[in-house]
Amino acid sequence: MRKNNANMNYLHLDPDFTPFGTSIDFETFTFSGGEPHIKIKEVIKGAVTITQRIKNFNDLGFLLIATDALRRMNIKEINVFIPYFPAARQDRVMVSGEPLSVKVYADIINSQNYEKVTIFDPHSEVTPALVNNVEVIDNHKFVKRCLETIKEEIVLISPDGGALKKIYKLSAYLGGIEVIECSKKRDVKTGQLSGFTVYADDLKGKTAIIVDDICDGGSTFLGLGKALQEKNSGDLHLIVSHGIFNKGFDPLKEIYKTIFTTNSFRNVESKQVIQIDF
Repeated sequence: MRKNNANMNYLHLDPDFTPFGTSIDFETFTFSGGEPHIKIKEVIKGAVTITQRIKNFNDLGFLLIATDALRRMNIKEINVFIPYFPAARQDRVMVSGEPLSVKVYADIINSQNYEKVTIFDPHSEVTPALVNNVEVIDNHKFVKRCLETIKEEIVLISPDGGALKKIYKLSAYLGGIEVIECSKKRDVKTGQLSGFTVYADDLKGKTAIIVDDICDGGSTFLGLGKALQEKNSGDLHLIVSHGIFNKGFDPLKEIYKTIFTTNSFRNVESKQVIQIDF
């Protein structure tokens, strides 16, 4: 989904995530104490973009030591491409004693003074507000590519109130596709979901496209899918920008005809999912 810049050098820290083609040559290993290490093996002239999928603190640490190695090679301009911004869902403190995790990650990344930080479809407006020199890639082109495979009359489904602003912008980009608003209840202490509501009396068999930024365990989409079926929906399709899928795909495939995602978080090797790569 991204175009290569011929004047840019690229350092792909994850060998399974190479969105811009050829990477700077490097070797890496992990010390016995668990610390990641890198050695860049070629002379670099000009700016560098580091790409990394951050799934844990070690991935973040690897990004930081790679940045330090480049600075010590006198690289002045360093950009990063981290499509899945870590802890983006932890963007508010709901219960006393919890951290504002997204700010912790943002502060660490800001401390590196990158020329540009590119992220894809962040969970809310909090993340880009916290990150310096940020470039946000929205989900519009990704969703449009997914919809090219669906020929029926469709409606876009907003899974909750937090997604409304983004999905109406998406609808406008797609030419004004009808949006159906939904809601859910979450226990802030346990995280348990309940009370899925679809604000439509009858979907009249229309194909429903649920669009959201993240699918983790899938509980939201299982509950929402059943609520949509009760309102006489046609086929259901799920489009998520960041596919974690920690509970697999079998329960989702009982409800959704197609599941679409990107490789922003992981490579999905399943015939049950259509992955669109960067």
